[in-house]
Amino acid sequence: MNRLEGKVAIVTGASKGLGAAIAKKLAAEGASVVVNYASSKTDADRVVSEIAAKGGNAIAVQANVGDRAEIAKLFAESKKAFGKLDVLVNNAGVYEFLPLEAITDAHYRRLFDVNVLGLIATTQEAVKQFGENGGSIINVSSIVSLTPPVSASVYSATKGAVDALTVSWARELAVRKIRVNTIHPGLIPTEGVQANMQNGNYAEERMKKLISVTPLGRLGTPEDVAHAAVYLASDESAFMTGEGIVLSGGYR
Repeated sequence: MNRLEGKVAIVTGASKGLGAAIAKKLAAEGASVVVNYASSKTDADRVVSEIAAKGGNAIAVQANVGDRAEIAKLFAESKKAFGKLDVLVNNAGVYEFLPLEAITDAHYRRLFDVNVLGLIATTQEAVKQFGENGGSIINVSSIVSLTPPVSASVYSATKGAVDALTVSWARELAVRKIRVNTIHPGLIPTEGVQANMQNGNYAEERMKKLISVTPLGRLGTPEDVAHAAVYLASDESAFMTGEGIVLSGGYR
């Protein structure tokens, strides 16, 4: 099926993990995709190559979503390549788990600058490029905005902010036919999560416990998230805005 035939999408933070899976799935459904990356050019080029190998259309564009000048470049390059914009996937983000006594101003600002202010800035640029038919904005939130874990207060707060922005923008932008929705993934074993496991943030025992209290009995996959992104990007969700899709296997 080519549910996204003729559409153009920007996926931030798409060189690996969830972003890469989303970019590849959108392309497989017919969209032309801008694979954004901050520093991992090799990984981003690999995603583009994989898309092209399957007959898809994609380009890689470097931009740090924590920098407004680079965000402007990202959208300018996208318009130059494809001429329009239909879908923005706000996937780029950073995370760091710290207990209350270890939280610093730098920790707070790093997470909020990228996860919240960066998302605001990319959305502002996208709204300028959406045409008269509107568009779809997909914000990648997290299950932690609904059930904040211990030692993840600031990260959870950034995702709570994303949820609030989503609902507010959905109401504000509806008159312009722009839909805004969120995806709330549970724990997905991406490269970042694997690195954190090695650093002790996700001990093997904790992973086993999470699986044991997840009704579906497994962790999620990047493809699970990518399928939801396609739905939200497509006309199949034309009457859906201000909502969140929770992908946690039933975990709460």
